[in-house]
Amino acid sequence: MKIVKMVMPPMGESIMECTVLHLLKKAGDPVGIDDSVLEVATDKVDTEVPCPYSGKIAEWLVKEGDVVAIGSVVANIEVGDGEYVDTRPTPEEPLEEVLEVAETAAVLEKDYHEAVSKKADAKFDTSGNSTFYSPLVLSIAKEENISTSELGSIPGTGSENRVTKNDILSFLSNRKTVSPILPVATSLNGSNEIIEMDRMRKMIAQRMVESRRISAHVTSFIETDMTPVVNWRESVKNEYRKKSGDSITFTPILIEAVVKAIKDFPMINISVDGDKIIKKKDINIGMAVALPDGNLIVPVIHHADQYDLPGLARKVNELAKRARENKLKADDLSGGTYTISNIGAFANLMGTPIIVQPQVAIMAFGAIKKKPAVIETPQGDLLGIRSMMFISHSYDHRVVDGSLGGMFLKRVNDNLENFDVHRTLI
Repeated sequence: MKIVKMVMPPMGESIMECTVLHLLKKAGDPVGIDDSVLEVATDKVDTEVPCPYSGKIAEWLVKEGDVVAIGSVVANIEVGDGEYVDTRPTPEEPLEEVLEVAETAAVLEKDYHEAVSKKADAKFDTSGNSTFYSPLVLSIAKEENISTSELGSIPGTGSENRVTKNDILSFLSNRKTVSPILPVATSLNGSNEIIEMDRMRKMIAQRMVESRRISAHVTSFIETDMTPVVNWRESVKNEYRKKSGDSITFTPILIEAVVKAIKDFPMINISVDGDKIIKKKDINIGMAVALPDGNLIVPVIHHADQYDLPGLARKVNELAKRARENKLKADDLSGGTYTISNIGAFANLMGTPIIVQPQVAIMAFGAIKKKPAVIETPQGDLLGIRSMMFISHSYDHRVVDGSLGGMFLKRVNDNLENFDVHRTLI
């Protein structure tokens, strides 16, 4: 038998630490590969961490409530001689870089413990409360001025009725909805209502401003004849729903067109690191999803080029459903190389989307509208009613010139206008 060390795996881009919410296995319990062994919280999602080995838990090196650095050891696992898998960093992930990340996160952890060890104010004191709250929940509560009694009144939906990040954000949303108008300076039109940004809105605002500061945004537009796609979808949607139990929306068709264009223009699938351009081998498409509270989240379809259209349809529906039910995991939100936004779902004709860093481009698809259009035929030009859609392509002019940005947009347009109307879904 051997003892191997299980480390906290990466939780997504820019995440250096996470909070242990629950140990799902006890010392001595048997575990299999990919069995969930602990639940953690990050600033994005609460998620379960799988075990990379088959054996049993020899010893836990963390406890519930600990703030743990990514890459640090959390448990010793006893495995059989033939079951050991070497998980040391590969040449593409040097040990020095792993240690540097861990050291950075350790500093953040130290700062965190110093902060929470300071005496809390009288309004927010949970020292006499036996209920467990994760540091993330406590941080939100303190930042939003939620009193101890208010915190105790929030119904928890986590295991053992634990209050999750989503529970406290939902409470904040409802509290602000029914709160009275705050007294402010009176203008000529009377009083105004002040609404504080919630935590997610603050994060979105910060990232959007940072993106505009980092990237030199340029946006190009094209009008696409979606008539072949619209007619094809109309002819197959009922049969597809009957056989699969799911719907076929325009989103997977749009993603497929983008993926094909990325294969033709791989220099759109890049990121920038200082003076270096990083060309991505994987095609991971992020898709903006509107949440019930009005905020946006961008789950990612990893290796989107490996799906056929039915597979993309299933993946799109799955991610959208889990996003709206707050069931996305950290991996679902990381690793995107190109993003799309279907603003047509809100009846918007066009827009100028902001790039999701560290990507260099994003595409927005507007509403599909019937309008008169000129149709070119061998017999001459005709006037007909066509289903037309505007596509906008925002790209980082530091590394994407107008020719590349424009040609990529045109290729997506061509992929949609030349859609194979004889293809089948099932």
